[in-house]
Order: sequence, then structure tokens, then C-alpha cells
Amino acid sequence: MDQKYFSRRDALRSALLGLGIASLSVGVARAAVPGGQAANLLAPGAKTLHALSQRLAVLPRRREFKTVPMILDAPDQWDNEALNEVLQYAGGPKQVWDNTDLAGPWLNLMRNAMNVQIWSFKHPDFLALSATHGNAHLALYDAMIWDKYGFAKLTNDKFKTNTLLITPPASKANPVDYENTRGVFSPYDNSITVLQKRGVVFLACHNEIWELTMGLHNKGVNPDHLSHEQMAAEFTNNLIPGVILTPGMVGTLVELQNAGYRYAT
Repeated sequence: MDQKYFSRRDALRSALLGLGIASLSVGVARAAVPGGQAANLLAPGAKTLHALSQRLAVLPRRREFKTVPMILDAPDQWDNEALNEVLQYAGGPKQVWDNTDLAGPWLNLMRNAMNVQIWSFKHPDFLALSATHGNAHLALYDAMIWDKYGFAKLTNDKFKTNTLLITPPASKANPVDYENTRGVFSPYDNSITVLQKRGVVFLACHNEIWELTMGLHNKGVNPDHLSHEQMAAEFTNNLIPGVILTPGMVGTLVELQNAGYRYAT
């Protein structure tokens, strides 16, 4: 797959290129993230969040696992460097959303929280995290995994594909006009991809990966006849770009709250 281990040199080159083409006229920061996305919708004045985005851009995501165990017991089994950057974020306020329902309003709620913090309370460095688990975690896998393992059936065909990754037409509106009722910051632009460009960080859950693949393995949904450990590795390797893998979401929430993140659900 083309988004496996991301070298520091290539990442830094991409980040510097992104900085060189930043749109200074609208105060929008642009920085590369793994997979070639661009974080180009950060709020004007979001210097600390911009710096975090730059640091996250050059940190690797481990996506070359052959097998993974049930319990991760060493930092090199998850995205430890990137997670530590989030834990040490010096800006604020900072909020972590406990997101578990794929069909729920989670993207809309995070978007609303950001809009209020940025424009109502004038906190451009506000950071929102998605502590993603439950069936919301399906949104963090790429199209190959969705197709190969028939994720549409897991959603009772409510989602034929991973539509939460689609960039809506509203994302093409001018971000300077933040009051545009059909614009970049409106309900018509709810998307994981767009929220990532605004600085939202999506956290993935190893425990969810393990339990989902356990269920599929036990049901015989195993096209390549993989062991459970191999299947869990395949799912880990096919998380969408920019996601930070954690050793387990419920346990990581404790670390985030200890670091000053406000819990929301």
C-alpha cells in the first residue's frame, strides 16, 4: 500500500513545501500530513495549533505490522510520538470527544464546538480530538478494508461506502466568509477530511481493531485466511491518513484528561 511507513525526510520536505505556499492573505496555515492531505483551514491566529500540525506532519505512523498482539505493551506498537505531541499540546482550550456511533452527529458536534470556540470565544488555538471507538471506528479505515470485509453489512447498509471521508462541495467555498450558511464551516461541510484540515485529530483504538477483527475471524469473514493477529495488523495498516493509533481508547482517555483535555460525548 502507498501510505505505509512515512519517512521523516519526505515528511519534512512536504511540510516545508506546504509552508511555502501558505495563504497569508487569509491567515490560513498549510502543512502536509501523512498521505498528502493539507491542513489548510486552521483559524487565523492559530499559531500553537499550526505548530502542532507541523510536528504531527513529520512524525511517522506505524503501518507495516505483520502481526499485532491483543494487548500493546511497548510504545513502538502504537503511534507513540504523535500521541505524546497531542498530550503535550500547550495551546487551548482542548477537548476530547468520546465518539462511538458511526451514524450519530459526532462530526457536526465537533464542527459546532470549533466554530463557537474560534469565533464566539476567540480561541483560535482550540484543539478538538476524536476519541474514536465503537462502530464509529469504521470511519477510520480506507476503502480497501471496507470493500474486502463488507463493512456495508456491518452498518445494515446504512453506509454503502465510507461517506464520512467525502469532501463536500461546501469545502470549496471561500474560508474568509465564515458566516456562509452553506460554506466551509457550515453543516453542509461535515467530513473527517475537512475537520482534519481544520486541525481536528482523530485517534484510533487498538482494542476496537482487535475486537472487530476477532468477531470477523470467528464468523469466517477472512478472505486471505489470516490469523487473528495478522488480520488485526492488516486493519491497523489500513487506517486512513493522519490518524493516530492509540493502545486503547478508554485507557487513553484517562491520559488525555490528566493532560487537561475536557471530556465531551
